[in-house]
Amino acid sequence: MDQLIAMVAKRLAFGLVTLFVISLIIFLGVELLPGDLAEALMGQAATDENVAAIRAQLGLDRPAHTRYLEWIGNLMSGDLGTSLATKRPIADLLGGRLVNTLFLASVAAIIAIPIAITLGVLAALYRESWFDKTISMVTLSFVSFPEFFIAYILIYFLAVEFNVFPSFSKSTADMTLWQQLYSISLPALTLILVVIAQMMRMTRAAILSVIASPYIEMATLKGMSRPRIIVFHAFPNALSPVINVIALNLAYLVVGVVVVEVVFGYPGVGQLLVDSVSKRDLPVVQASVLVFASTYVLLNLLADVLSILANPKLRHPK
Repeated sequence: MDQLIAMVAKRLAFGLVTLFVISLIIFLGVELLPGDLAEALMGQAATDENVAAIRAQLGLDRPAHTRYLEWIGNLMSGDLGTSLATKRPIADLLGGRLVNTLFLASVAAIIAIPIAITLGVLAALYRESWFDKTISMVTLSFVSFPEFFIAYILIYFLAVEFNVFPSFSKSTADMTLWQQLYSISLPALTLILVVIAQMMRMTRAAILSVIASPYIEMATLKGMSRPRIIVFHAFPNALSPVINVIALNLAYLVVGVVVVEVVFGYPGVGQLLVDSVSKRDLPVVQASVLVFASTYVLLNLLADVLSILANPKLRHPK
């Protein structure tokens, strides 16, 4: 038990160090962007006096390391700063957008995970059959296509030709749950198709790697049926890599929704990030990227912890 706690603590410490490095990279990346932010904000009215005043107001006249330490200190106190475009607190802008992104990702995950695991188990159970080959070919096709291509195909057939779902997704406070689900049908379906393909193939591969183990051969020699071997012996021992795959795809659902949100005009963090980049609203860009990075790191930490708990070899390394 002490070893398990120590391993989890090491993972958490490594995650904090990773977040610190990511915050440094984000700040340096914004600092190295070409052009002067003050001049861009002033536009045609940019004079030397106005630019100097804006730089002083935004703190751009101070050393970079001082501004970075101040930014980190504000983040640790919960202050994400103020938007340059709307003059609103960034926390208020991100709050509702983050809820929308998490709602879209959660709907996609709730549908995709059980379907992907079931298909992966069935593909391993009927290995080299027509079912396995068909599922593998279809999922490989979805993995190969970029998200925006799948999104436009779905829009053409399900929104334009047959008018089943709306091509533009929205989310407002006065909408009921069913109205929200109907509104996000196409972006959720886009994410589901991509995530199912990845998780199904990895689940199949994990189970097939376990099937080659000696204890599976022993179970076969004892006369146990193949479905029983797959479900009760192979799959539980393949949980560790499967959990990793699920966590990584959950991270993708939250972080990789930028393209999908832009295609469907969905008011999430990804759409806010793209709008902020076009407006050179750098504080919002920094905060949005940090939210995405933090989510990705936390979900990977969760995957590591769950893998340790699910794998006896990791729980008891000796």
